[in-house]
This record gives sequence, structure tokens and C-alpha cells, in this order.
Amino acid sequence: MKFVDEAVITVRAGDGGNGCISFRREKFIPFGGPDGGDGGDGGSIWLVADEGLNTLVDFRHQRMFKAKRGQGGMGSQMYGRGGEDTVIRVPVGTVIYNVDTDEQIGDLTVKGQRLLVAQGGKGGLGNIHFKSSVNRAPRKATPGTPGEIRELRLELKLLADVGLLGFPNAGKSTFIRAVSAATPRVADYPFTTLHPNLGVVRLGTDQSFVVADIPGLIEGAADGAGLGIQFLRHVARTSLLLHLVDIAPIDGTDPVEQVRAIEDELSKFDPELLDRPRWLVLNKADVLPAETRDEVAADIVQRLGWSQPWFLVSAISHEGTLAVCQQAQRFFEEARLREEEAAAEADAISGLPQG
Repeated sequence: MKFVDEAVITVRAGDGGNGCISFRREKFIPFGGPDGGDGGDGGSIWLVADEGLNTLVDFRHQRMFKAKRGQGGMGSQMYGRGGEDTVIRVPVGTVIYNVDTDEQIGDLTVKGQRLLVAQGGKGGLGNIHFKSSVNRAPRKATPGTPGEIRELRLELKLLADVGLLGFPNAGKSTFIRAVSAATPRVADYPFTTLHPNLGVVRLGTDQSFVVADIPGLIEGAADGAGLGIQFLRHVARTSLLLHLVDIAPIDGTDPVEQVRAIEDELSKFDPELLDRPRWLVLNKADVLPAETRDEVAADIVQRLGWSQPWFLVSAISHEGTLAVCQQAQRFFEEARLREEEAAAEADAISGLPQG
């Protein structure tokens, strides 16, 4: 299935029911007075995050969503029934924008999280509300208010711990096959990965993380070239980036220049991405003679002035891939420990007497 990560939909909440003009009619009670009930509220529209979904493809076929209107009020002070809410399921990681204002109105990052995107109209008042000492038979009721109508843009950002950066054919798909149970397509030509793939890396009990194999990046991606923004959007949530580089490209391209080109695209899209932990993974070591691999890798690292962790691996033979995963697991465990310590410290401070 083709991965769809953006969709535009229209949502229309239900109108409120109209208030009722009615008078009590009973034998021997000639002047029963007003008894018109209120209209029911219109149904609202909610988005809810569902971890069972991983694309927005369903919104290609249905773009309009409506909630039911409220029932009108009735005599004998009977209020109209409220319209049912409409609940729209979207994948976890969906960001919602108002198309008219380009304002972000929500970000559903947790399973079961709900967001109200269109409020139903309020029911109108029946004539029972307009009775007074000077107007004992009011012939006035108010209509229900209309429900909200909005055009929404939905964007899906993958929720992965690790994102794989790299030019086409850097070996990202082979790497994720080597470290997880994911089976992305692998071939000897560029752009075999046309949609993101998620793989779970399991190293032991309660030791796992999610890695995203994302379509290869080319120069101009930040401006929409190739898969462009569709790629960069998905690295925005990852907390660790693995920058895969072909250590000996068959076209003679300098690996250092490839790294610099991708850094330039990251800077154009979101400079914060360059400050995020990013490890260098020099892949396809198997194509070089064993006696020259370390020398070539050291030269690339030196010319880059690389200060973060780096690894020399062969994803196709699984050589060195376990070391990458083990260090990534330690990275996440240490980050989790720091968060727990910070939370405990904050709780301790909040518990101190004020004054």
C-alpha cells in the first residue's frame, strides 16, 4: 500500500435543533400557558488517535464528514434529542491544521487521545423561556445555531525513536532488515524505498526501540525535490538520527560531500535537526579489503571533523550492526534515567514549604 502522509478533509458539525412554540392544551384548562421545549444540541466532530492505523489513505476516498443535527423541541416541555457526535479515527502521530488560517490546532501523539475539531450548534430555546408577567402567551422561540464547518489538513509524522538518514542506496533498507523484523524492499538501484517502514529492534526483555527506514534524501529535498518534505517531515519526531553513508560509492562520489549535502538539507528544513544526536554509520564495509577499511573510515571521520559516535558496519552481512543497536539502547536508557531524575527533583522542589 502506498504510504499517504497528508490529506485534506472537511468537517461539518450538526446544527442545533429549533426551539418549539407550543401551548398547553387540556380540558378544563383554557389558559394552560406556553410549554414549548428546547431544541437538542447538534453533534460535534472528534478526531481520535488509533494505533491500528498507519496511513491517511482512507481520506482519499472520503473527504467530507458530518455530524447529526439536534432534534427540534416539542410541546409538553419536551426537549429535542441531541445529535450524535462523529468520531474520526486517525493514526497516532497525526498533526491537524486549519486550512483557512494555517494554524496548528492539534497533535495526536498518544493512543486514544481525542481532539474536538468542530463544535455542534446549540439548541434553540422554546417559548417556555419567554413567559413573563406581561407576556403570558409568548409566540417566540429561537432557532438552533449552526454547527462549525472547518477544512482541515492532516499530516502524519512517524513516531519512531531512531530515524535513518542517507542518500538513496546508502543501505538503509538493508540495515533495518539486519536489526529488526521489518522487510522493506531492497534492490541495486536508487529509490526502492518509496514509503517509510518501521521496525522494532529488540535486544532483550524491556529493551527495544523503533527505527524508521525513510525514503532516501537528495539535494533540494527541503525545497521539495525527490520525496522532499515527505521525507524530512518524518525525522522531525525522532530523538536519534543514524546517518548512513556508503563508504565506497560505485559512482566515485565522495562520502564526505554526501554527508555535507544532507546536513545542508536538514539545515534548510529545520536547523534544530542538526543539533539533535546524530551518529555516523559508514556502511558497506564489505566492499573494501579488510586491511584498508579502518583507514578509509578514519579518513572520512577526520575530514568531517566528526565528534559524535561513529560506526563501521556491513549491513548485508550484519557486521557491526549489533554494536550500533546496543549503543542506541544505552542512549535511550540514559535519557529515560535523566528524565526520571529530573521529574523526581521537580516533585521534591514542589513539595517544599513555600514562603
